[in-house]
Amino acid sequence: MHLKRHPVISGFLLMAGLVGTSAIAADELPAPIQALADQGLEIHGQFEAPGGLRGYGASVQGQDMAIYLTPDGEHAVVGTLMDSEGNDLTEAQLDEHVRAPLEEQTWQLLSESHWIQDGNVDAPRVIYTFTDANCPYCRQLWQDVRPWVEAGKVQLRHIMVGILAPDSPGKAAALLGADDPAATLHAHESGQQEIEASAQPREIEEQVYTNNQLFEELGLYATPTSVFQRETENGNVRLDRIQGMPSDERLIEMMGSEAP
Repeated sequence: MHLKRHPVISGFLLMAGLVGTSAIAADELPAPIQALADQGLEIHGQFEAPGGLRGYGASVQGQDMAIYLTPDGEHAVVGTLMDSEGNDLTEAQLDEHVRAPLEEQTWQLLSESHWIQDGNVDAPRVIYTFTDANCPYCRQLWQDVRPWVEAGKVQLRHIMVGILAPDSPGKAAALLGADDPAATLHAHESGQQEIEASAQPREIEEQVYTNNQLFEELGLYATPTSVFQRETENGNVRLDRIQGMPSDERLIEMMGSEAP
């Protein structure tokens, strides 16, 4: 077996910059692994590895990596484990022990954010989308998804953020604080009645601030950004995201079907 001493960068690690709680208690970590945790690495879980090594899945600042503890328990190596035929023995472990748990945590955080319902609450497909009231692409997405929403197949949950213009936070707060947020958002995005920024109770303004923080912690940079669940070939449910306006092909993928 061979050990390449360079970290693996995940192709899709949604939790960039988001600090969570290590899955393994500190008093259970061997000293070299604890030393890395003290330096800021989040330790998510451990797994079996060949050659007497013990593997740990970890992440830091959006980068996932594997740590291998030597049999004597006194040393740790960060990198990718390869067998004698050049097969990568690390990638699958990272996917199971780092990316999947982080994506599950991300979905939970999205569900706990402050969003406005768009569509039937019983619609089977749920999509979270970060929406700025001043974003023309958010309005375009809203219009493009009407066939699926109106058919009851998809529900969008608009996480209102204020990032594009000085009055964006005030508009987001006005939407979240409206007597009927869903109807007010519908009127705004359809062009029937533009929302105006207005002072809201502190609780509502803090909801916008919290949404903005989540947007930044997830390492996002564009509105709309939409997050949805997809089923992999092996039947597992994973997260996917689209930053900005999706192509026609990606829109169908996000919606889960052709337009009804």
